[in-house]
Amino acid sequence: MQKKEIIWRYILEEARKKPGAAFTQKNIASLFKISTSTVFNAIKIPRQLGAIDVTGRRFFLRDAEKLLMIWATHRNFEKDVVYKTSVAAGAREIEGAMPPDAVFGAYSAYRLKYNEAPADYSAVYAYCDNLEEIKKRFPPKKGDVNLTVLKKDPFINAFGGTTSDTHTFVDLWNLPQWYAKDYRAALKEKLNF
Repeated sequence: MQKKEIIWRYILEEARKKPGAAFTQKNIASLFKISTSTVFNAIKIPRQLGAIDVTGRRFFLRDAEKLLMIWATHRNFEKDVVYKTSVAAGAREIEGAMPPDAVFGAYSAYRLKYNEAPADYSAVYAYCDNLEEIKKRFPPKKGDVNLTVLKKDPFINAFGGTTSDTHTFVDLWNLPQWYAKDYRAALKEKLNF
């Protein structure tokens, strides 16, 4: 993921925990060990579109749904894909065979977090750095791709074994399966923006 996406995720998740939270470019830059100019550039578009208000040295999330949509439309999902394969197993079986350091995204993230599935799903998306282990467990095979592995960003593990709700929504926005819409709708209700 791009640095601006990591910043957007942080702002959205912090604002969900603490509505009305104030942010500073300096604090975010320090937290992620990036320059303040990177933070400035990350909030430029959301600021222009009215998702973020800047007052002096602080800024606030004014419209969480708008920032979420900005992120969803800017996300280059395919750029983060490091491996795809066809697995002769169902989604839950694939999930159970993943390495312990995998962070589940999309459909799996929703089901694991909320213990429900708005629709049946057959595709598994996971973030994992241990590609050798993934290939051992799920060798390359032609056919309908039902396992997609994406590169982890350095801060994704902070959310546990699944992507954050906002990250899950953004990934669902970028997926082609018909049932992605059902998951987005269910998750949007839980986000309560």
